[in-house]
Amino acid sequence: MRPRPRIKAKDLRALAIITVVAVIAVAGMFNSALSGAGNLSSFGYGLISAVCPLGAVEAMIAANTVIPRALLSLGVVLLLAVLFGRAFCAWVCPAPLLQRWFPGRRGTKNGSSGQDGPDGEGGQPGPGAPASDSRAYRLMRSVGFDSRYIVLGGALVSTAAFGFPVFCLVCPVGLVFATIFAVFRLFAFGELTVTLLAFPIILVLELVVFRKWCTRICPLGALVSLMAAANRFFRVSWDESKCLEATQGMRCSLCHKACSREKVDPRGKEPAARGPNSCTKCRECTDACPAKAISFPFLSE
Repeated sequence: MRPRPRIKAKDLRALAIITVVAVIAVAGMFNSALSGAGNLSSFGYGLISAVCPLGAVEAMIAANTVIPRALLSLGVVLLLAVLFGRAFCAWVCPAPLLQRWFPGRRGTKNGSSGQDGPDGEGGQPGPGAPASDSRAYRLMRSVGFDSRYIVLGGALVSTAAFGFPVFCLVCPVGLVFATIFAVFRLFAFGELTVTLLAFPIILVLELVVFRKWCTRICPLGALVSLMAAANRFFRVSWDESKCLEATQGMRCSLCHKACSREKVDPRGKEPAARGPNSCTKCRECTDACPAKAISFPFLSE
């Protein structure tokens, strides 16, 4: 009897994201005002609510005051980041899944666009990428440079300058649900507004034209990465006694190659790899490792 094939991590992530989006979308559709349930940017019921951590910070900066609910939401998100790190980016946020579905330049069957950076798979220069760009990018990562932190700073400064949460206008998470609700209102109430066209266009520009959105631009990912610095649970772990490269001298690096977005190296050997706080717990490295040397234990050593 053949063993039942194991479900791949990317398929489990897709199922998790679709479930989350469906539950929140249906809750919003059944709400009379289509606002009480909210979406992943701001959701809740009655007095119980949660706000996107970046949106919470922007709201307090825009209001120039401390907002209790926003502060409480930040505390909850910080606690979740300590427990699960950046799992939100791989298991809840719809942006990576949409990028898999949307066609892109040099798209592949596994959903990698080949545009997540000058590096191709395994840190090698991608097709058409100048060698100098690849070296420069590796140097920036080796000293801890991450352009998302610059975008995060710009989002906060612009919020202070204009007096409202600027990034919230283009946040892919909010745009996904805004589009869903706009389509629902069109069929349920016959409401045809410019948002029905504007929201999808902005979303496509961000996720298809700017294929590096998640790895180079997203300020929400940058903020959660900062919070995930305290994460000690479910962190990627490398068992050297099982690793083919460590025990048999084989050139493998499949775990590092599998991390096509964040370029985290579970072994800690690649000098240009990002730190563990950038890990989204996508588990692609566990699926890629032929020796099953990569795991995500509840409590890291």
